Amino acid sequence: MQMTPRRTLKRKLVNRELTVGSWLSLGHAGVTEMMASGGFEWLVIDSEHTSLDPSMVEHMIRTIELSGKAPLVRVSSNDPSEIKRVLDAGAAGILVPMVNSAEDARAAVDAAYYPPRGRRGAGLYRAQGYGLGFDRHRAESEESTVVIAQIEHADGVRNLESILAVDGVDGFIIGPYDLSGSVGKPGQLDSPEVRTELEKVARVVRAGNKVAGFHVVHSDRALLENKIREGYRFLVYGDDMVFLAEKIRDECGFIASIRQ
Repeated sequence: MQMTPRRTLKRKLVNRELTVGSWLSLGHAGVTEMMASGGFEWLVIDSEHTSLDPSMVEHMIRTIELSGKAPLVRVSSNDPSEIKRVLDAGAAGILVPMVNSAEDARAAVDAAYYPPRGRRGAGLYRAQGYGLGFDRHRAESEESTVVIAQIEHADGVRNLESILAVDGVDGFIIGPYDLSGSVGKPGQLDSPEVRTELEKVARVVRAGNKVAGFHVVHSDRALLENKIREGYRFLVYGDDMVFLAEKIRDECGFIASIRQ
């Protein structure tokens, strides 16, 4: 059996091995190719908090895959039609926002898998070899599709143990900003209320022998190392937009300093 990037990611999640990828927000083919040509194992295309249209998402999936990495998509909602569309375009898996109950988790799994395991509709597009490889695709997707649930609301934290019991979810990633808002502390990630919720998610997920994930948004190597030591195994490091913004800020700061 050929160990493709998507199979490698799936295996690491099943075995709870460390895996590190990054995030794409800009929707630019060249930037996507540069990110995919680096050392990240996979890349997440964000279609929730960006203006990316389905056509651009498909082009980004293709670019990532042809660069030998696994393309994931953070869908805009737990919508079976959108999940089906990005998987048909060739995504290796999905990140699903606002998973607040076991029912939400089951709905995501149902949308990601074909019957009898799930309820994904059968179509013929890029992932299915443009109509020439449905059987191969169906078998491959059964073994390699990745489903990551985002826990980003106090309701999800309260229902976390029942969410963890849902078969077919490969990992859980914290959404700290939405979670902070759900406890009345929007953006205040260091507040005691938010820290309590974040720590509970990490503790319960690891105690359940599941994969805990975290997005280190900025170029903070110390924080990345800390999260690895804390037991997180699905780690997103950075973002194409943030990498660029940080570089511009730093270089312009240097220019300003030498003008003085």
